[in-house]
Amino acid sequence: MLRNLFPESIFGRKLNPNAERRLRLSQARAEETIIRGHVDNALMFVDTLAEDLSFDRAIDTYIRVMGIPEPLASTVATRALVSLGRDLVPFRRRAIQEGQENPDTKPRLRLDDQAARARDVSR
Repeated sequence: MLRNLFPESIFGRKLNPNAERRLRLSQARAEETIIRGHVDNALMFVDTLAEDLSFDRAIDTYIRVMGIPEPLASTVATRALVSLGRDLVPFRRRAIQEGQENPDTKPRLRLDDQAARARDVSR
């Protein structure tokens, strides 16, 4: 019965590749905006409840109160902790100031053995 109301020609299930790519990019951008908003709000929870709760407990409380589902909850918690870590544990900045670390060098990424060998050959 619904096939008559929603014919396949109007609401096709398969998009052309360009539209599919644009859709994925838009979806990724929207998801990133949602995550960023949750992280900002979780950090506001941490600031507001600093006298009553530890920062990890405030983040957990925010996630529980807002009912954030698990894959998203882990991302929000991790990013909030990373943001707090930049302020609370500025190790890299302190090491650079004390001359123990060169700010221009980055740790070498090891994706897999083949990629590492290919990168060494190109150098």
